[in-house]
Amino acid sequence: MEQNSKIYIAGHRGMVGSAIHRKLLAEGYENFCLKTSKELDLRNQAAVQQFFEAEKPDYVFLAAAKVGGIHANNTYRAEFLYDNLMIESNVIHQSYLSKVKKLLFLGSSCIYPRMAPQPMEESALLTGPLEQTNEPYAIAKIAGIKLCESYRRQYGCNFISAMPTNLYGPNDFYDLKNSHVIPALLMKFHQAKQNQDPSVEIWGSGQPKREFLHVDDLAEACFFLMKNYDDEGFINVGSGEEISIRDLALTIQEAVGFNGTLTFNTEKPDGTPRKLMDVSRLHQLGWQHSIDLKAGIRNVYESIKEQL
Repeated sequence: MEQNSKIYIAGHRGMVGSAIHRKLLAEGYENFCLKTSKELDLRNQAAVQQFFEAEKPDYVFLAAAKVGGIHANNTYRAEFLYDNLMIESNVIHQSYLSKVKKLLFLGSSCIYPRMAPQPMEESALLTGPLEQTNEPYAIAKIAGIKLCESYRRQYGCNFISAMPTNLYGPNDFYDLKNSHVIPALLMKFHQAKQNQDPSVEIWGSGQPKREFLHVDDLAEACFFLMKNYDDEGFINVGSGEEISIRDLALTIQEAVGFNGTLTFNTEKPDGTPRKLMDVSRLHQLGWQHSIDLKAGIRNVYESIKEQL
């Protein structure tokens, strides 16, 4: 990307989009065309067409999406499927029509089969049934991968896809029912500490293992891929390290300074038993994460505790 290139970050106020924006600003990029979701509904085909025709961006980071945790994914299944299909279809198609030089589509690790061999290699896509609790979201993200792949094959577009692991960091969404696990637990432990509660309830058994990546590391990876990766196949982006939900809860408990006990509600769903990305391809390209999970969680909590 040239320093004067016009860059569109779809979803620039979300956790991922804002991290990409911060990274590009730090690298000296200043020519952005940005719209909030109120200013531009990416589900609206005509509105997206008008935006691209008017702005004609050179590079596109497609970070806009309807996202949430297990409860939100399982409850709002139609919204997660429809909204994400419309967003990515409109942005990818208009990027093709507007002759965008390069587009990076951001997917999710939930694209992989529920029982995919661990760690999950890119080749595991479409080799088995998906996790039912987030199947609609996963299907939408798989469609985004295939859109980029197909526009590349049919039209020669330089559209690439990256699949991040579970993310956390600044500008995350904090809600006890609809958030991802780290913001939900940060909020739970913070409120329990403020209320001097004797214990905190954790959804599920605590046994599933997950991988987490600080969103600033993801932004670094996105910048790296936009500059250095032009292949058709999508690529995993993660830390390559995993932690059980139980140990994650203990880590967050320590960061918050909650002195009570933990209880595990096994009537709540665990989701996929294990989700670890194989990031060997990304490592071979020359990129690795740099933010330690324990330090990252502590820094996030210190930055947001006054808002909880």
